[in-house]
Amino acid sequence: MSCTGGGPALKRRLALAVATAAALTTVLSGCGALDKAMDCVKTADAIATSVTKLQDAVANASNDVTQIEESLNSISTELGNLKNTTDNADLAKAVDDLTKGVDTVRAAVKNGDTTPDITPITDGATEIGKVCTPG
Repeated sequence: MSCTGGGPALKRRLALAVATAAALTTVLSGCGALDKAMDCVKTADAIATSVTKLQDAVANASNDVTQIEESLNSISTELGNLKNTTDNADLAKAVDDLTKGVDTVRAAVKNGDTTPDITPITDGATEIGKVCTPG
């Protein structure tokens, strides 16, 4: 299993990037930027929480393998809701990429991997953080 950037640390980094992005883009660009910043805040928070839950589920897979699938279902639901609430193309693409990561991990689990490499998901969460950081 490869879990780059543990759950709480990833969530703190994403939250800091999002807070910075929200503050700077609001001051510099007005309403459009505020909408993007708010989308990013919602997305980054949900993603960081979901990644932490998935990491916990993978760590505890020996106790209950179904937790991984439940966590993946939760992430998929959150991503679908988030995609439907943003009109920002970059954020939508990052959500799509993260969804592909979830699909990759889901396929590994269905093929019997109880400790899947969740790097595609943590990488996707990192990409969300990049999208939410002003350029």
